[in-house]
Amino acid sequence: MTDLQTAIREKFQAASRILIASHVRPDGDAIGSLLALGLALQDSGKTVQMVLADGVPATFRHLPGSDQIVHRSEGAFDLAVTVDCSDLKRVGSALDGYGSPDIVIDHHVTTEPFGILNLVEPEAVATASVLIRYMPAWGLVITPPIAASLMTGLVTDTLGFRTSNITSEALRQAADLLDLGVDMSALYFRSLVRRTFAAARYWGAGLSSLEQANGIVSVTMTLADRKSAGYTGNDDADLINVVSSIDANEVAIIFVEQNAEHVKVSWRGLKPEIDVARIAKQFGGGGHRAAAGAEVRGGLDEVRERVLRITRRALNDM
Repeated sequence: MTDLQTAIREKFQAASRILIASHVRPDGDAIGSLLALGLALQDSGKTVQMVLADGVPATFRHLPGSDQIVHRSEGAFDLAVTVDCSDLKRVGSALDGYGSPDIVIDHHVTTEPFGILNLVEPEAVATASVLIRYMPAWGLVITPPIAASLMTGLVTDTLGFRTSNITSEALRQAADLLDLGVDMSALYFRSLVRRTFAAARYWGAGLSSLEQANGIVSVTMTLADRKSAGYTGNDDADLINVVSSIDANEVAIIFVEQNAEHVKVSWRGLKPEIDVARIAKQFGGGGHRAAAGAEVRGGLDEVRERVLRITRRALNDM
Protein backbone atom coordinates (compact mmCIF):
# COMPACT_ATOMS: atom_id res chain seq x y z
CA MET A 1 0.00 0.00 0.00
CA THR A 2 1.06 3.59 -0.57
CA ASP A 3 1.54 5.97 2.35
CA LEU A 4 -1.84 7.54 1.54
CA GLN A 5 -3.63 4.18 1.56
CA THR A 6 -1.98 3.27 4.85
CA ALA A 7 -2.98 6.61 6.37
CA ILE A 8 -6.61 6.17 5.27
CA ARG A 9 -6.73 2.63 6.67
CA GLU A 10 -5.34 3.85 10.00
CA LYS A 11 -7.90 6.66 10.12
CA PHE A 12 -10.75 4.20 9.57
CA GLN A 13 -9.39 1.76 12.13
CA ALA A 14 -8.90 4.43 14.82
CA ALA A 15 -12.33 6.06 14.44
CA SER A 16 -15.45 4.83 16.21
CA ARG A 17 -18.04 7.36 14.95
CA ILE A 18 -17.77 8.22 11.25
CA LEU A 19 -19.68 10.75 9.16
CA ILE A 20 -19.86 10.16 5.40
CA ALA A 21 -21.39 12.66 2.97
CA SER A 22 -21.70 13.19 -0.76
CA HIS A 23 -22.86 15.95 -3.07
CA VAL A 24 -26.13 17.78 -3.59
CA ARG A 25 -28.38 16.43 -6.36
CA PRO A 26 -26.83 12.99 -5.80
CA ASP A 27 -26.45 10.62 -8.74
CA GLY A 28 -25.93 6.86 -8.74
CA ASP A 29 -22.21 7.06 -8.08
CA ALA A 30 -22.66 9.44 -5.15
CA ILE A 31 -25.33 7.28 -3.54
CA GLY A 32 -23.70 3.96 -4.40
CA SER A 33 -20.31 5.06 -3.07
CA LEU A 34 -21.85 6.53 0.09
CA LEU A 35 -23.76 3.34 0.84
CA ALA A 36 -20.91 1.00 -0.05
CA LEU A 37 -18.39 2.70 2.22
CA GLY A 38 -20.94 3.33 4.97
CA LEU A 39 -22.25 -0.24 5.12
CA ALA A 40 -18.74 -1.70 4.95
CA LEU A 41 -17.62 0.44 7.89
CA GLN A 42 -20.74 -0.56 9.82
CA ASP A 43 -19.92 -4.21 9.15
CA SER A 44 -16.46 -3.58 10.61
CA GLY A 45 -18.02 -2.39 13.87
CA LYS A 46 -18.12 1.37 13.34
CA THR A 47 -21.01 3.71 14.07
CA VAL A 48 -21.68 5.46 10.76
CA GLN A 49 -23.96 8.32 9.77
CA MET A 50 -24.57 8.73 6.03
CA VAL A 51 -25.71 12.18 4.93
CA LEU A 52 -27.07 13.68 1.70
CA ALA A 53 -28.36 17.25 1.92
CA ASP A 54 -30.90 16.53 -0.84
CA GLY A 55 -31.79 13.02 0.31
CA VAL A 56 -32.11 9.91 -1.87
CA PRO A 57 -34.02 10.17 -5.17
CA ALA A 58 -36.74 7.57 -5.68
CA THR A 59 -34.63 5.98 -8.44
CA PHE A 60 -32.14 4.66 -5.88
CA ARG A 61 -34.29 3.86 -2.84
CA HIS A 62 -34.17 0.15 -3.66
CA LEU A 63 -30.50 0.00 -2.64
CA PRO A 64 -29.82 -1.73 0.70
CA GLY A 65 -29.25 0.81 3.47
CA SER A 66 -30.75 3.78 1.60
CA ASP A 67 -33.28 4.22 4.42
CA GLN A 68 -30.38 5.07 6.76
CA ILE A 69 -29.36 8.17 4.77
CA VAL A 70 -30.35 11.42 6.49
CA HIS A 71 -30.44 15.07 5.37
CA ARG A 72 -28.31 16.50 8.19
CA SER A 73 -25.63 15.18 10.49
CA GLU A 74 -26.33 14.93 14.21
CA GLY A 75 -23.90 14.43 17.06
CA ALA A 76 -20.12 14.30 17.28
CA PHE A 77 -17.80 12.30 15.02
CA ASP A 78 -14.21 11.08 15.11
CA LEU A 79 -13.90 11.18 11.32
CA ALA A 80 -15.64 12.94 8.41
CA VAL A 81 -15.41 11.58 4.86
CA THR A 82 -16.75 12.81 1.52
CA VAL A 83 -17.21 10.60 -1.53
CA ASP A 84 -17.72 11.72 -5.13
CA CYS A 85 -17.43 15.44 -4.26
CA SER A 86 -15.19 17.77 -6.27
CA ASP A 87 -15.23 20.62 -3.74
CA LEU A 88 -16.61 21.48 -0.33
CA LYS A 89 -19.51 23.59 -1.55
CA ARG A 90 -20.90 20.58 -3.46
CA VAL A 91 -21.57 18.90 -0.11
CA GLY A 92 -24.20 21.53 0.66
CA SER A 93 -25.32 21.52 4.29
CA ALA A 94 -24.28 17.91 4.96
CA LEU A 95 -21.11 18.92 6.82
CA ASP A 96 -22.53 21.99 8.57
CA GLY A 97 -20.78 22.41 11.92
CA TYR A 98 -17.92 20.09 11.00
CA GLY A 99 -15.81 21.96 8.45
CA SER A 100 -13.42 20.34 6.00
CA PRO A 101 -13.50 16.54 5.85
CA ASP A 102 -10.68 14.34 7.11
CA ILE A 103 -10.78 12.15 3.99
CA VAL A 104 -11.83 12.99 0.42
CA ILE A 105 -12.42 10.09 -2.00
CA ASP A 106 -13.23 11.10 -5.57
CA HIS A 107 -12.49 10.72 -9.28
CA HIS A 108 -13.33 14.11 -10.84
CA VAL A 109 -10.51 15.76 -12.77
CA THR A 110 -11.47 19.18 -11.32
CA THR A 111 -11.45 18.06 -7.68
CA GLU A 112 -9.80 20.44 -5.25
CA PRO A 113 -7.73 18.97 -2.35
CA PHE A 114 -10.16 20.20 0.30
CA GLY A 115 -9.63 17.41 2.83
CA ILE A 116 -6.75 16.43 5.10
CA LEU A 117 -6.23 13.18 3.14
CA ASN A 118 -7.23 13.40 -0.52
CA LEU A 119 -7.63 10.22 -2.57
CA VAL A 120 -8.49 11.52 -6.04
CA GLU A 121 -7.99 9.29 -9.07
CA PRO A 122 -9.34 10.99 -12.22
CA GLU A 123 -8.58 8.02 -14.46
CA ALA A 124 -11.16 5.93 -12.57
CA VAL A 125 -14.56 5.70 -14.27
CA ALA A 126 -16.41 6.29 -11.00
CA THR A 127 -15.77 6.87 -7.32
CA ALA A 128 -17.24 3.40 -6.87
CA SER A 129 -14.33 2.08 -8.92
CA VAL A 130 -11.86 3.80 -6.58
CA LEU A 131 -13.55 2.14 -3.61
CA ILE A 132 -13.45 -1.28 -5.25
CA ARG A 133 -9.70 -0.82 -5.75
CA TYR A 134 -8.93 -0.06 -2.13
CA MET A 135 -11.64 -1.29 0.24
CA PRO A 136 -10.02 -4.72 0.68
CA ALA A 137 -6.70 -3.04 1.53
CA TRP A 138 -8.53 -0.97 4.17
CA GLY A 139 -9.85 -4.17 5.74
CA LEU A 140 -13.39 -3.62 4.42
CA VAL A 141 -15.36 -6.55 3.01
CA ILE A 142 -17.51 -6.21 -0.13
CA THR A 143 -20.68 -8.18 0.68
CA PRO A 144 -23.56 -8.71 -1.81
CA PRO A 145 -25.55 -5.64 -0.59
CA ILE A 146 -22.41 -3.49 -0.82
CA ALA A 147 -21.67 -4.94 -4.26
CA ALA A 148 -25.11 -3.76 -5.47
CA SER A 149 -24.29 -0.19 -4.48
CA LEU A 150 -20.86 -0.34 -6.11
CA MET A 151 -22.33 -1.75 -9.32
CA THR A 152 -24.86 1.10 -9.33
CA GLY A 153 -21.97 3.57 -9.19
CA LEU A 154 -20.18 1.88 -12.07
CA VAL A 155 -23.29 1.52 -14.24
CA THR A 156 -24.60 5.05 -13.79
CA ASP A 157 -21.34 6.98 -14.19
CA THR A 158 -20.48 5.04 -17.36
CA LEU A 159 -24.05 5.05 -18.75
CA GLY A 160 -24.00 1.28 -18.80
CA PHE A 161 -20.28 1.00 -19.72
CA ARG A 162 -20.72 3.23 -22.78
CA THR A 163 -18.63 6.30 -21.91
CA SER A 164 -15.34 6.98 -23.66
CA ASN A 165 -13.32 6.53 -20.45
CA ILE A 166 -14.37 2.91 -19.90
CA THR A 167 -11.45 0.65 -19.02
CA SER A 168 -10.75 -3.05 -18.83
CA GLU A 169 -10.30 -2.58 -15.06
CA ALA A 170 -13.88 -1.31 -14.74
CA LEU A 171 -15.21 -4.30 -16.67
CA ARG A 172 -13.19 -6.69 -14.49
CA GLN A 173 -14.57 -4.95 -11.41
CA ALA A 174 -18.10 -5.40 -12.72
CA ALA A 175 -17.40 -9.08 -13.35
CA ASP A 176 -16.19 -9.53 -9.77
CA LEU A 177 -19.37 -7.86 -8.48
CA LEU A 178 -21.47 -10.16 -10.68
CA ASP A 179 -19.69 -13.11 -9.06
CA LEU A 180 -20.98 -11.85 -5.71
CA GLY A 181 -24.55 -12.21 -6.99
CA VAL A 182 -25.36 -8.70 -8.21
CA ASP A 183 -28.35 -8.54 -10.57
CA MET A 184 -26.87 -6.07 -13.06
CA SER A 185 -29.83 -6.12 -15.45
CA ALA A 186 -32.20 -5.06 -12.66
CA LEU A 187 -29.84 -2.34 -11.44
CA TYR A 188 -29.35 -1.10 -15.01
CA PHE A 189 -33.11 -0.89 -15.59
CA ARG A 190 -33.82 0.89 -12.30
CA SER A 191 -30.94 3.34 -12.65
CA LEU A 192 -30.86 4.18 -16.35
CA VAL A 193 -34.06 3.04 -18.07
CA ARG A 194 -37.10 3.31 -15.80
CA ARG A 195 -38.84 6.70 -15.65
CA THR A 196 -41.84 8.02 -13.79
CA PHE A 197 -44.76 9.43 -15.75
CA ALA A 198 -43.95 12.90 -14.38
CA ALA A 199 -40.34 12.61 -15.56
CA ALA A 200 -41.49 11.61 -19.04
CA ARG A 201 -43.82 14.65 -19.16
CA TYR A 202 -40.92 16.84 -18.04
CA TRP A 203 -38.80 15.41 -20.86
CA GLY A 204 -41.54 16.32 -23.30
CA ALA A 205 -41.58 19.92 -22.13
CA GLY A 206 -37.81 20.10 -22.34
CA LEU A 207 -37.59 18.57 -25.82
CA SER A 208 -40.07 21.13 -27.11
CA SER A 209 -37.33 23.75 -26.52
CA LEU A 210 -34.64 21.81 -28.41
CA GLU A 211 -32.24 24.01 -30.39
CA GLN A 212 -29.15 23.28 -32.48
CA ALA A 213 -26.57 25.77 -33.73
CA ASN A 214 -22.78 26.14 -34.09
CA GLY A 215 -22.08 22.59 -32.96
CA ILE A 216 -24.17 22.93 -29.79
CA VAL A 217 -27.48 21.20 -29.13
CA SER A 218 -29.35 22.57 -26.12
CA VAL A 219 -32.53 22.22 -24.10
CA THR A 220 -34.08 24.65 -21.61
CA MET A 221 -36.26 23.40 -18.75
CA THR A 222 -38.20 26.01 -16.79
CA LEU A 223 -39.81 26.01 -13.37
CA ALA A 224 -43.16 26.19 -15.15
CA ASP A 225 -42.27 23.04 -17.11
CA ARG A 226 -41.44 21.23 -13.89
CA LYS A 227 -44.65 22.32 -12.18
CA SER A 228 -46.81 21.44 -15.18
CA ALA A 229 -45.25 17.98 -15.45
CA GLY A 230 -45.59 17.31 -11.73
CA TYR A 231 -41.89 16.47 -11.51
CA THR A 232 -40.59 16.87 -7.95
CA GLY A 233 -36.84 16.79 -8.62
CA ASN A 234 -34.66 19.82 -9.30
CA ASP A 235 -32.59 18.20 -12.06
CA ASP A 236 -33.17 17.31 -15.72
CA ALA A 237 -34.45 13.77 -15.02
CA ASP A 238 -31.43 12.53 -17.04
CA LEU A 239 -32.70 14.10 -20.26
CA ILE A 240 -29.09 15.09 -20.98
CA ASN A 241 -28.39 11.48 -21.95
CA VAL A 242 -31.03 11.68 -24.69
CA VAL A 243 -29.92 15.10 -25.93
CA SER A 244 -26.33 13.82 -26.08
CA SER A 245 -27.36 11.19 -28.63
CA ILE A 246 -28.41 13.75 -31.25
CA ASP A 247 -26.07 13.56 -34.21
CA ALA A 248 -23.82 16.23 -35.78
CA ASN A 249 -22.95 18.19 -32.63
CA GLU A 250 -19.88 18.82 -30.51
CA VAL A 251 -21.51 19.68 -27.17
CA ALA A 252 -24.91 19.08 -25.58
CA ILE A 253 -26.16 21.47 -22.88
CA ILE A 254 -29.20 21.45 -20.63
CA PHE A 255 -30.34 24.50 -18.69
CA VAL A 256 -32.55 23.73 -15.67
CA GLU A 257 -34.08 26.74 -13.95
CA GLN A 258 -33.77 26.35 -10.16
CA ASN A 259 -35.30 29.68 -9.13
CA ALA A 260 -35.33 33.29 -10.31
CA GLU A 261 -31.59 33.64 -9.61
CA HIS A 262 -29.99 30.24 -10.27
CA VAL A 263 -29.75 27.87 -13.22
CA LYS A 264 -28.25 24.36 -13.20
CA VAL A 265 -26.21 23.83 -16.36
CA SER A 266 -25.01 20.43 -17.60
CA TRP A 267 -22.53 19.95 -20.45
CA ARG A 268 -21.66 16.80 -22.38
CA GLY A 269 -18.72 16.68 -24.77
CA LEU A 270 -19.67 14.67 -27.84
CA LYS A 271 -16.18 14.33 -29.36
CA PRO A 272 -13.00 13.02 -27.67
CA GLU A 273 -11.14 16.30 -28.10
CA ILE A 274 -13.82 18.35 -26.32
CA ASP A 275 -13.09 19.12 -22.63
CA VAL A 276 -16.29 20.47 -21.08
CA ALA A 277 -14.81 20.43 -17.56
CA ARG A 278 -12.70 23.43 -18.61
CA ILE A 279 -15.86 25.25 -19.66
CA ALA A 280 -17.78 24.37 -16.48
CA LYS A 281 -14.86 25.56 -14.35
CA GLN A 282 -15.29 29.07 -15.76
CA PHE A 283 -18.71 29.08 -14.07
CA GLY A 284 -17.50 27.69 -10.75
CA GLY A 285 -18.41 24.12 -11.66
CA GLY A 286 -16.46 21.05 -12.60
CA GLY A 287 -16.63 17.38 -13.46
CA HIS A 288 -15.07 15.27 -16.17
CA ARG A 289 -13.63 15.94 -19.60
CA ALA A 290 -16.77 14.57 -21.27
CA ALA A 291 -19.38 15.51 -18.64
CA ALA A 292 -19.52 18.50 -16.33
CA GLY A 293 -21.91 20.85 -14.61
CA ALA A 294 -22.30 24.09 -12.69
CA GLU A 295 -24.94 26.09 -10.88
CA VAL A 296 -24.83 29.56 -12.40
CA ARG A 297 -26.20 32.65 -10.74
CA GLY A 298 -28.59 34.74 -12.84
CA GLY A 299 -31.91 34.62 -14.64
CA LEU A 300 -32.58 31.82 -17.12
CA ASP A 301 -32.35 33.90 -20.31
CA GLU A 302 -29.21 35.74 -19.20
CA VAL A 303 -27.45 32.55 -18.06
CA ARG A 304 -28.40 30.72 -21.23
CA GLU A 305 -27.03 33.48 -23.47
CA ARG A 306 -23.80 33.73 -21.48
CA VAL A 307 -23.16 29.98 -21.31
CA LEU A 308 -23.81 29.48 -25.02
CA ARG A 309 -21.52 32.38 -25.90
CA ILE A 310 -18.65 31.14 -23.74
CA THR A 311 -19.13 27.54 -24.86
CA ARG A 312 -18.99 28.58 -28.53
CA ARG A 313 -15.81 30.55 -27.83
CA ALA A 314 -14.27 27.58 -26.02
CA LEU A 315 -15.09 25.27 -28.93
CA ASN A 316 -13.36 27.63 -31.31
CA ASP A 317 -10.26 27.56 -29.11
CA MET A 318 -10.09 23.77 -28.77
